[in-house]
Amino acid sequence: MMIKGITVILCEQTQTGADAFNRPIYTETEVEVENVLVAPSSTDDITTSIDLTGKKAVYTLAIPKGDTHDWENKKIKFFGKTWHSFAFTIEGIEENIPLSWNKKVMVERYE
Repeated sequence: MMIKGITVILCEQTQTGADAFNRPIYTETEVEVENVLVAPSSTDDITTSIDLTGKKAVYTLAIPKGDTHDWENKKIKFFGKTWHSFAFTIEGIEENIPLSWNKKVMVERYE
């Protein structure tokens, strides 16, 4: 049996200007990323994320090799809901990792 991920929507922000107080103004673009594995976070991941960030990891996403998107502190949509990535992306050396994924990011529910 072959492992296959789902398509998720990554919400990227691009600075498009500044307001009257010189604060940045951003435009959000939704990008489809295919073959992302989505798994419930382990008990260890949940405990560690709460201890380190105060945020509760709900799912852990495995990002496909070759993906160049920035996954840190982003809105991500899948399963009909919006999620928020936090902490940092964990990345391994592509050539040393079997299968099709070499990055991992945790998400919490986005309200």
